[in-house]
Amino acid sequence: MVPGLPEPCVHADPIGGPHDRAGVMIDHEPDYRFTLANERTFLAYLRTALALDGAGLAVVQFLTVVGTREGRALMGIALVLGGTGTALAGFLRWRSVQAAMRRDAPLPSSYVPIALTVIVALGSIVAAIALALR
Repeated sequence: MVPGLPEPCVHADPIGGPHDRAGVMIDHEPDYRFTLANERTFLAYLRTALALDGAGLAVVQFLTVVGTREGRALMGIALVLGGTGTALAGFLRWRSVQAAMRRDAPLPSSYVPIALTVIVALGSIVAAIALALR
């Protein structure tokens, strides 16, 4: 150990992450490969958000023969809001995973995959019904 610096403890608190003997959380730069993988995951969230935004705009602009105008507007708004939520959730996920990696804590769980699955599945069901009633 380095003289004058507190020795690290081997225990972790319930929030996660090692602390030194003074109770200060030890924060370190994670392996760059994990940081880059986390950034790639964040970019995948952004691509999904952009796809949902584009789908929402396409529903309103190009599906003029399917369903009512109000129905298309509601579907478009729902898709764009899903894209907005996906972008925000992706950022929050990136930030929480990065913080966990810096603390050597377990990675946090996420609700986003199930939420995206529900949004896309509901959108597909509504689109199928609209096409069937056409």
